Amino acid sequence: MLAAADFRSLGTGARVVTAGAAALDVALAAVKKLLVDVDEACSRFRDDSEISQLNRAAGRAVRVSPLLFLAIETGLRVSRMTGGAVDPTVGTAMRIIGYDRDFAELPADGKFTLAVRPVPGYERVRIDHARRTVTLQPDVELDLGASAKALAADLSAQLASEAAGAPVLVSLGGDIAVAGGPPPSGWPVLIAEDSAAALDSPGEVVSIKAGGLATSSTTVRRWRQQGIERHHIVDPRTGAQARVYWRTVSVVAANCVDANAAATASIIWGPDAVPWLEDHRLAARMVRANGEVVRLSGWPAAAVAV
Repeated sequence: MLAAADFRSLGTGARVVTAGAAALDVALAAVKKLLVDVDEACSRFRDDSEISQLNRAAGRAVRVSPLLFLAIETGLRVSRMTGGAVDPTVGTAMRIIGYDRDFAELPADGKFTLAVRPVPGYERVRIDHARRTVTLQPDVELDLGASAKALAADLSAQLASEAAGAPVLVSLGGDIAVAGGPPPSGWPVLIAEDSAAALDSPGEVVSIKAGGLATSSTTVRRWRQQGIERHHIVDPRTGAQARVYWRTVSVVAANCVDANAAATASIIWGPDAVPWLEDHRLAARMVRANGEVVRLSGWPAAAVAV
């Protein structure tokens, strides 16, 4: 029987599920510890976080912790994988569109600005593996955003499974990773635009056995700037929020980082996402702005394993 616990971390809802109640407490402790470390390393909303200190040191080589180095290295790999569609140098752009603090703390209607511009680009970040240093060009501000959260899901699922000696699923606001093998019928996952939806909410349910599943959406994490609707996915080509062709994209991949990268890039690419996902044989469920659902590469219409 599956056992689950819910809590808040990294500014979103988190869930740990184990195949058996006996493993839950150990798995939960391992996940919570890892997420504290990720927050201290990667949160741009904390002045004392490592990434905030790194951003303030732009122009100088800075030796960082192994965790932040891995997160930055992962963000750069995601950028190369998506041709720059998902780019960690969006920090300034995110502040300009008003996402400059934890989402729960955003004002109902903030100050509006038109000073958007293309992001500097991931090529302006230099990493030195031998010294474990990171150098940002003076105009670069990192926001690892979704890639760090997806990485946290992957790392914490693996650590929790090893600690508990049991299969584990970790969900962080729509980013899901599993480790340690699946339950007999797989891990059931409700596909919803809002990751905070109750498990008994209406919607499609799929079952995953390995890897990761991520959902990116423009329908949640929305706010206003002087009456103008904003969402949190930035198009690096413009520095503005992405045009909404797909309102929600869910992708299954070998790990949560890759699933998240593909889902987020698909929002930015619009219709061009379809051939890319098909070329990479990634199962995906995509919802157009008008609500029409598109399923690719074997994404099921019913509750079966993918």
